[in-house]
Amino acid sequence: MIDKVYFSHGLESGPWGSKIKRLAATAELHGLSVTSLDYQGMRSPAQRVAKLVDHVANEPEGSYILVGSSMGGYVSFAAAERLRPAGLFLLAPAVLMPNYPTQDCVPPCPYIEVVHAWDDAVIPIENVISFARRLNCSCHILAGEHRLLGAALEQTDALFRAFLLRLNIAGPKA
Repeated sequence: MIDKVYFSHGLESGPWGSKIKRLAATAELHGLSVTSLDYQGMRSPAQRVAKLVDHVANEPEGSYILVGSSMGGYVSFAAAERLRPAGLFLLAPAVLMPNYPTQDCVPPCPYIEVVHAWDDAVIPIENVISFARRLNCSCHILAGEHRLLGAALEQTDALFRAFLLRLNIAGPKA
């Protein structure tokens, strides 16, 4: 049974930025516990992956979801190969970027969704499309920029709710 969500933030943000706060509230409405790891001051993708793996290593396989934004999307994806979450929800993930060590793993994860923006000036859209094609996963391209705020955040939250339903997580608790 899926009962937790682990959030990983981007390089320049913190553990409780706008996107994570919004999606965490949605996860909690669906009865999931939420943890948002703090990677501030850690610039190395490999160190962040190690931190996530260490933090989640004792959780039963398939009992949690990993959600990551930007570098946190990369971290969630790279860690998933060893952690085996029930699902990955990646926001503007830093995939196929130079100097990021793991690029070609295929996480043994049945549900992977990617959300990206047409006008992302940080992570090239071509990287994300190529990544999603290789994994044969859903890739949602929204109007907006890298931070996925404003209307893009509304759409992202709706996509996250639908993702939770696909994982058979019941709707909001009364």
